[in-house]
Amino acid sequence: MEPQPRNRWNWGFTPSAENWNGRFAMIGFISAVVLELTTGQGVLHFLGII
Repeated sequence: MEPQPRNRWNWGFTPSAENWNGRFAMIGFISAVVLELTTGQGVLHFLGII
């Protein structure tokens, strides 16, 4: 049986799905840090929650 590529988009708890989940989490975290550095407000304050 041939192994699946690590970057293939699969649904469920698969290694490739966990890789994509980690990548999206890193993008979200960096976006939140950049937002806070550029505006001087946290994400919750920026969204009007606080």
